[in-house]
Amino acid sequence: MKATKWVTTAVALTLMGSVAIGCSKTGEPSASPGDAKGSAAPATSNKPQEIKINFSAEPPIMDTSKNTANAASTIMNAFNEGLYRTDKDGKATPALAKDFPKVSPDGLTYTIDIRDNATWSDGQPVKAQDFIYSYKRTLDPNTKAQYSFMVAWIKGGEAVTKAKTPEAIKAAQDALGVKAISDKQLEIKLEKPIGFFTQLLAFNTFFPQREDVVTKAGDKYGAEVDKVIGAGPFILSKWDHGQTLELVKNEKYWDAANVKLTKATINIVKDPNTGLNLYETDAADLTIITRDQLKLYAGKPDNAAKPELVNSYLMYQTKKVPALGNKKIRQALGMAIDRQAYVDTVFANGSVASKGLVPGGTSDGAGGEFRKTAGDTQAPFDAAKAKQLLAEGLKEAGLTALPKMKINADDTDSAKKSLEFILAQWQQNLGYVAEANPLPHALRVELGSKHDFDITLALWGADYNDPMTFLDMWITGGEFDEGDYSNPQYDALIKSAQTEVDATKRSKAMVDAEKILMDDQGVTPLYFRTTAYLKKPNIEGLILPPFGKEWELKWVTVK
Repeated sequence: MKATKWVTTAVALTLMGSVAIGCSKTGEPSASPGDAKGSAAPATSNKPQEIKINFSAEPPIMDTSKNTANAASTIMNAFNEGLYRTDKDGKATPALAKDFPKVSPDGLTYTIDIRDNATWSDGQPVKAQDFIYSYKRTLDPNTKAQYSFMVAWIKGGEAVTKAKTPEAIKAAQDALGVKAISDKQLEIKLEKPIGFFTQLLAFNTFFPQREDVVTKAGDKYGAEVDKVIGAGPFILSKWDHGQTLELVKNEKYWDAANVKLTKATINIVKDPNTGLNLYETDAADLTIITRDQLKLYAGKPDNAAKPELVNSYLMYQTKKVPALGNKKIRQALGMAIDRQAYVDTVFANGSVASKGLVPGGTSDGAGGEFRKTAGDTQAPFDAAKAKQLLAEGLKEAGLTALPKMKINADDTDSAKKSLEFILAQWQQNLGYVAEANPLPHALRVELGSKHDFDITLALWGADYNDPMTFLDMWITGGEFDEGDYSNPQYDALIKSAQTEVDATKRSKAMVDAEKILMDDQGVTPLYFRTTAYLKKPNIEGLILPPFGKEWELKWVTVK
């Protein structure tokens, strides 16, 4: 998800100020996450159960269907939830669902019972129809949901996305493989078996939506505090755009007895020095810190590192910028960046220089780890070779020099420093001068979705622990193929992996696909992210998930 993954961040939202698997945590939940009957409540504390968080990105929109940003996913996960919620170990655990699904022997049909006491924050019961409406809305081509391809794994989903007229859309939606057996029992039929589908149902794209609320809000749905509703542990009570969000405990939540936090104040703070000052003056309990700040807290209990299934990469607009349509030019731009020096200079926080697209820690889908299975698929830094490739590429493209190009990025401190490093590398190693173009996160995401950029610096966080969450982005015409990269061999391998039931063969197809993408430099990976946080030691039960969202508040207790 755009880390925002899209960071988010991902989405996994995503990114620093944009998306964010592996598992990371800063405290153990006092209650067992997902116990269908509700666990013993955490020990009470005399301290006010309130927390203040510095957050580097403004959520662009909190619409289950339209969201792609990790920043929004993180907040939405607090005031809403799916049939399942990800626990401290990165595993799906029953949430609005009573229990795990009953799955047919062929792996295609999921029957799920919804909790009798699952209600929306206004007290209305959560029904199977709320999930069906959500899925159909996401698939409706008029919604323009970039994550529709994922919901299209439901039987008949692709037909909805490709329907051209209102009548055809309605007919395809009616034939979609979802059914309310009763108000509290949902049936989902898939096009093909998906081993991680239960985990996927914890992802915000599969959250329920209330049709009456969406209809009443119209185009403003998800854009203002009074234009959203959820069924999660908290209620979004305040949203001053660009400044502050506030979450308060949802007393109608099915597991309210095990939610001890009464209020969370989220302040949008892009400058890490301001964030550190707020932390040190007790105006914040959680904040992201930079490499220099990290040194000040070495060995202290405040340190909370968060290894993530998040990659950072450069994406090239290969259609609108003809020079970037040349493979050798892209290879030169990628090879001219010393990725190890990049992470050492800009971050020094545990982030790792990339050796391929898929981050370390990601499963290979066959019982192993993808990076170990695939090995190093990305060419190492080589300034001399990069200069040679650039000369060859310019000649092939009929150019004497690269055109002046802008690199879009978020306007966070770390993103600006990243731009400085990358541009310096290109000037030093290629003699090429590009222009830095830092933008507010929401604008950068919007321009990306419109394919309106030369080069963009982005982050992507896993939505689920499988290489496909990184690899299916780059198929020709894919929703997130914003640079318009295209390679028929790559497409064929990804499509074969999407239908292959043999785990070993599927894994090999994904490895082979990554090798093609890296040889083409369809995108240039830069690093696999670790985020360094400071967390007050008296904040317990706060989870810093390795994917999907920045943090999880449900089980927090203030001691």
